[in-house]
Amino acid sequence: MFNKHPKGLIAASFANLGERFGFYTMMAILVLFLQAKFGLDGKEAGLIYSTFYFSIYILALIGGIIADKTRNYKGTIFAGIVLMAVGYLMLAIPSPTPVANKTLFLVITCAALFVIAFGNGLFKGNLQALVGQMYDNPQYSSMRDSGFSLFYMFINVGAIFAPFAAVGVRNWWLSTFGYNYDADLPALCHGHLAGTLTPEAVDTYSALATKATISGTPVTDMTVFANEYLNVFTTGFHYAFGVAILAMVLSLVIFVINRKKFPDPSKKVAAKAGDATAVEMSAQEVRQRMYALFAVFGVVIFFWFSFHQNGLTLTYFAKEYTDLNLFGMAISAELFQSLNPIFVVSLTPVIMAVFAAQRAKGKEPSTPRTIAIGMGIAALAYVFLMIFSFTLPAKDALSTMSAAEINAIRVTPWIMIGLYFILTVAELFISPLGLSFVSKVAPPHLQGLMQGCWLAATAVGNSLLFVGGILYTTVPIWACWLVFVGATGASMIVMLSMVKWLERVAK
Repeated sequence: MFNKHPKGLIAASFANLGERFGFYTMMAILVLFLQAKFGLDGKEAGLIYSTFYFSIYILALIGGIIADKTRNYKGTIFAGIVLMAVGYLMLAIPSPTPVANKTLFLVITCAALFVIAFGNGLFKGNLQALVGQMYDNPQYSSMRDSGFSLFYMFINVGAIFAPFAAVGVRNWWLSTFGYNYDADLPALCHGHLAGTLTPEAVDTYSALATKATISGTPVTDMTVFANEYLNVFTTGFHYAFGVAILAMVLSLVIFVINRKKFPDPSKKVAAKAGDATAVEMSAQEVRQRMYALFAVFGVVIFFWFSFHQNGLTLTYFAKEYTDLNLFGMAISAELFQSLNPIFVVSLTPVIMAVFAAQRAKGKEPSTPRTIAIGMGIAALAYVFLMIFSFTLPAKDALSTMSAAEINAIRVTPWIMIGLYFILTVAELFISPLGLSFVSKVAPPHLQGLMQGCWLAATAVGNSLLFVGGILYTTVPIWACWLVFVGATGASMIVMLSMVKWLERVAK
């Protein structure tokens, strides 16, 4: 599998392990942490989540500019890893819940999120630029697409374990203090303390509070319980963020050990500047390449707007509408976030084999066409979820339903498993091949910047995530998913209309 690929590929992939581990930790628990810690509703938590994921990717544009200007790609990557570790450390330090000063601690939390996002911006696009440089060598150039697929597969190894680690630490901390995990209790605890629970919710709260006590002793003081459960619950989340620090340290060690093996884009630019025989791109060619890149960037915005609902509305759906029992075992809503990286790692070799077979027959679709197909597959994923959501009550109706009534309408977890399977196939048609397309088409002196622009397009999609949070709470559930069907379906049509032009530019 790796014979025809540069030796630095696997090292670069594992240097990305910590970033992916932290990313999927946040995807699994960030909105749930914000709701449990500060009593935020879905819209408020969704706005912070959306802003954070926008910042992660838009700051990659700044990171690309810094690396291109300083020509110190490796130093920029190193600084990014360190900053991400510092940000997770800020989140890992526990503070009492309910918070004494909500505004102050929200500001501290958002500051930590910004530090993580800025570190990610320095790190992510520039490491991708290094991988692209490996395939500028004519010996490996024909394997660029498959190389980025392998890179994408291996960076997701860390992502597989992140949700399990976060849930394990949180549940271990709860059990240490004599409590079981219950996804519905934090909101009910905040509602009890604020005096906003409906009569039906009061009954649900009383029943779940007793059930959440390992001893099974009936809870007599619901206010004391609310304060204690919230504090233990969120402290477990704080410590879960701490696990990401260990992953960042591992990434740092891998990067430092292999630093000399990675190519340096600045040396290539300098070599071309001093090489009288080097073929310079004309201004017209540079413009055509830039137009093509920005056309693709514009299209993928809508894929990421839909795909990254996995940490927002799909997490809400898993918590509120999905039966959290699988093979007779209770599971947490957060664990569904492991499905995507599991499928990435397991499906990448299969999809690569399909592409290789098509290549051998001379029938492999071009990268732009493959991206368009991926958009169509993403649309099918939300059609699949929409079909199973037609009979579900709207979100605001849940507060008037008893626990038994809510349990009766929950859907099987296999629906979520099927959804993530289809979405991951779409992702593998779009994301690694998009990275490959950018590295191939970007002018050599703008490699870091263009990788940053690819991530900036993701940022724009992420900035719209809060729209999903609003739709989820204000329209029928099936109508929420219909919006994502429309976004990805329209993107597929636009991409197909540009395929021939993009193919010409890519040559």
